[in-house]
Amino acid sequence: MLKAKTTRSGERKHNQSRPVKMETGVNLWAEGSVLIETGSTRVICTASVEDKLPPFLRNSGRGWVTGEYSMLPRSTDVRTPREAARGKQGGRTMEIQRLIGRSLRSVVKMEDLGERTIVIDCDVIQADGGTRTASVTGGFVALCLALHRLREEGKLDEIPLKDYLAAVSVGIVGGKAMLDLDFREDSNADTDMNVVMTGSGKYVEVQGTAEENPFGKKELEELLSLAAKGIKELVREQKKVLPETFSIKA
Repeated sequence: MLKAKTTRSGERKHNQSRPVKMETGVNLWAEGSVLIETGSTRVICTASVEDKLPPFLRNSGRGWVTGEYSMLPRSTDVRTPREAARGKQGGRTMEIQRLIGRSLRSVVKMEDLGERTIVIDCDVIQADGGTRTASVTGGFVALCLALHRLREEGKLDEIPLKDYLAAVSVGIVGGKAMLDLDFREDSNADTDMNVVMTGSGKYVEVQGTAEENPFGKKELEELLSLAAKGIKELVREQKKVLPETFSIKA
């Protein structure tokens, strides 16, 4: 087990996130794309606009946003066979896909999106903890870029978003609350938590589990406070890479 005094990778403080970098326009064909890097974790997020809807939404006048998630075979320290080769998706993949879709839909004005679907594909090319939170954070940027393009093309009157959105991990490692866990920390955490929040500070989803020692209200409040700090920093980074003419009218 890591001890409370153990030095974090990169000499980070307990309340310090890993360096974040977002590069947009990494896919020539997608309506929106971004490569997000959080420390050594790297995820390519692409947004594809389709002029069709799932059967349950046809002729509803509403749009739909969904997510897909995958990890490349050598995104980890050992090669993992492609799920397509196994003939089915694993439970973890389906859970993360649902998280991405739920999170993004929470800030989209579906009635203003029109009868179209936006699919956010999140492909992990290198994993070192926090792949699902990076997918949500980068996926939101890809979504924003796709919506901006639709508005520029005259297909939308305004950006149909209610707020910004990002996600970050927090946890208790060696008795210490920490922000943005890497793989080593996550693997040794007493408590592991993923938090999705809006730019205005509202919670979308909180996934928290005590691996060994249950945590109390004080620890929960500390973890949520760290997450809020991390989310604010991520939203600032998101705004830096979006077009100057991009705006959200809540």
